[in-house]
Amino acid sequence: MAERSGSKRTLACILVGLGALLLVAAILIPTYTVSRLAKTPLDLEVTTVAPSPKSEVLDSRSLTAPTGAAVVDKDVPIVSQRFLTVEDPSDSKKMTIQMGQTLRRTDKQGDTGLLTAIVDRVTIDRKTGEPTDDPIGSIQLQSDKPGQEVSHTGLQYRFPFDTEKKTYPFFDVNARQSFPMDFVDEQEINGQKVYHFHQKTPIVDLSKVVNLPTNKLSLPADKWGVPGGAEPVTMTRWYQNERDYYIEPKTGVVIRGREQVHQFYARSADKPEVTVLKADFDTDQNTINFQLKEAKDGIDKLSLYGRIIPIILGILGALSLLAGLALGFLGGRRKTASASGYGSLPPEPTTGTARVSDTPGNRDWTTDKTEVIDTNKSSGRDWTTDKTEEFPRVRPEDEK
Repeated sequence: MAERSGSKRTLACILVGLGALLLVAAILIPTYTVSRLAKTPLDLEVTTVAPSPKSEVLDSRSLTAPTGAAVVDKDVPIVSQRFLTVEDPSDSKKMTIQMGQTLRRTDKQGDTGLLTAIVDRVTIDRKTGEPTDDPIGSIQLQSDKPGQEVSHTGLQYRFPFDTEKKTYPFFDVNARQSFPMDFVDEQEINGQKVYHFHQKTPIVDLSKVVNLPTNKLSLPADKWGVPGGAEPVTMTRWYQNERDYYIEPKTGVVIRGREQVHQFYARSADKPEVTVLKADFDTDQNTINFQLKEAKDGIDKLSLYGRIIPIILGILGALSLLAGLALGFLGGRRKTASASGYGSLPPEPTTGTARVSDTPGNRDWTTDKTEVIDTNKSSGRDWTTDKTEEFPRVRPEDEK
């Protein structure tokens, strides 16, 4: 009995300890694991495609032609393609993103259809998506020249995990500065909740951003298509953009992006004269589907370690703890009852004494020493006719 009681106490202690361990794990896993998962993955490799089927584009060759005015083509199909990869330096806290972007006319073949190409590098915080300037980023516009160092500010390719409904600074590569991007509303894309943000950049003088010959040109008025004949007219290249971004808030993944770009030559920012580019780019469905999958994978991982596993461990821990306490309580009650004499079995009989509970099948009659009276044994006395013997009465006077 003592051995059995001891094993139950041991099992109760094990169950209580296991339950406490599981409950502690249920609390700590969301705290430590989720913080490690809530980071942009280092194996990031994303291609986004955004077409603009009816754009206006300046034919650059018409500017250098000996005769004729500048020509702006209408209803031109253009596609913006971005390819994002992770480069060094990258570690557990930061990552360097390299983005190569091209604008291409799809109605022309090869290099004749290429309008612009740009390579942008920025090192960001893997959790917040904000640039770190360690190292300083760079922007390359010409393939035969290295990129220029440019300090990036604001978000760009990723929003922070647990994106909030507020205004964020958003970096514009063409303007090389950030402008506010405001939260608009909640929407759904293919059943997935997204936050809609909107940004409108002011008109920017590109000649003050990058010192390129094409950002400020002096040509005859006839070439510009304005009055003045052969008189030279100097025009500046201006830029403005209007963005609508749709963000999955838990992971910060950009599900969809729309940009309405307008570049033009003019002598004054408020009076566009010659269109360089006017396009409405919108992410295609394949890109949206890919980004939705990336966001869902991130959500599933966060949910698994932040909610599902802790709930399971919490339930198992509570059950184990309750089972251990119940087993220990019942064991304690039995021990108390045994010590008080109640509920315990009588002591084993000594030799020569038969227990009432013994049955013929269980009793060892070969060693039993209980005397059995044989009524048939001849003893000279007939017990069947025996009468009670009366002793003579003793009187008081006889005792004297």
